[in-house]
Amino acid sequence: MKLKDKAVQICDILDTVYPDAKCSLEYDEPYQLMIATRLSAQCTDARVNIVTKDLFREFSTLDSFADADITALENAVKPCGFYRAKAKSIKEMCQRVRDVYGGKVPDNMDDLLTLSGIGRKTANLLLGDVYGQSSVVTDTHCIRISGRLGLTKRHAPEHVEEDLRKILPPERSSRYCHQIVLFGRDTCTARNPKCAECPLKELCVDPDFTKIPKKI
Repeated sequence: MKLKDKAVQICDILDTVYPDAKCSLEYDEPYQLMIATRLSAQCTDARVNIVTKDLFREFSTLDSFADADITALENAVKPCGFYRAKAKSIKEMCQRVRDVYGGKVPDNMDDLLTLSGIGRKTANLLLGDVYGQSSVVTDTHCIRISGRLGLTKRHAPEHVEEDLRKILPPERSSRYCHQIVLFGRDTCTARNPKCAECPLKELCVDPDFTKIPKKI
């Protein structure tokens, strides 16, 4: 089976299991998703959603983040860990969005990557969820499961993104990544995956594939 055909078959199956898959981070405005994604580094989405519920009330506009007292912002995001670095980059990214991009989160990869604390993973999430563009968010679930399914043999996020862009239908790539996150939590876990009940077991080629390359 060609990889493109296999990718479509996988997407079809995931659509039946997770027809309503979407980003688990809660937000109302694009800049809020940008901030929530920055907070999610080394932190669970569930905890981020708890923190941002109060955070987005305390700092209710893009300007309020851009002009925030850094100590107050640090205290507000402290439960998400690495709070000094995260507060600094949140303030800086909001300043740049306001001062350089007229208050609008950029709609292209090059400009998004100029924002403090924004890498390709976050940029892809914003492009897919906010602007409906073809995007591939290569988080740990995406890397692990795409490798197990034989859609990539590589481990580096940028390489996995490159591989998946070649074979995933562009209009389904963003949804695939959200579905894979749910699938990775429910069934294809990093340790002790539930292979016997897996809807994709017939398409799995390397159940031992992990995010980190095996030592030789």
